[in-house]
Amino acid sequence: MKMTCLGIIPARFASTRFPGKPLIDIQGKSMIQRVYEQSRKAKRLKEVVVATDDERIFDHVKSFGGHVIMTATHHESGTERCAEAARLLGGVFDVIINIQGDEPFIDPEQIDLLCACFQDPETDIATLIKPIKDTEELFNPNRPKVDVDDHDFARMFSRSAIPVLDLPEEKWLENHVYFKHIGIYGYRSHVLAEICQLNPTPLEQAERLEQLRWLENGYHIKTAVTHVEAIAIDTPEDLAKIAFK
Repeated sequence: MKMTCLGIIPARFASTRFPGKPLIDIQGKSMIQRVYEQSRKAKRLKEVVVATDDERIFDHVKSFGGHVIMTATHHESGTERCAEAARLLGGVFDVIINIQGDEPFIDPEQIDLLCACFQDPETDIATLIKPIKDTEELFNPNRPKVDVDDHDFARMFSRSAIPVLDLPEEKWLENHVYFKHIGIYGYRSHVLAEICQLNPTPLEQAERLEQLRWLENGYHIKTAVTHVEAIAIDTPEDLAKIAFK
């Protein structure tokens, strides 16, 4: 049976670092419109929908002809907002792709790559990883790393470089392939509903990485390698860097 994939873009207005971020103008189009239009180019998505809790965003998406759904205001994460949106849409999709709403130049091929991970029946959740080429990035705790097994399933996520080598740090990249985590996720629909009911776990709290909650509860996270990394806009300063390229 053919697998159906839904792309959901969680979008809230009340960002701590950049209020109103989805509606900012980037060279004549809002950020949320750019994310939506890029996502629509993905060949494996049957539908794309914006999930918001704000009428301004809702009305704006409607104005450019986008599909949008109103969700509750209490969600603590985009994962929870995606789960509600999927439930409101009736659960007719096999796979849900959580598309970051602050990456206006996201590559549609990355979305398709994520969808393809679910051809493996063992895949509960999927995400992307990228080879690390720079020592500074390897040891940057703000760049989560991931260790994978021989079947491309994640064994561990960490803010530290994993595994630890018994060599000088400047030699690590010469002797092992390290991967950084690219934070876009896909979930089987029933798995998305389940993981939103899980309580925080010790490893998750220690590393401050949500995906460790899923690993600690036995879910299988498939990874796929990408060599592209979309530009995320978290602050007004980030916007200034890309607006005049």
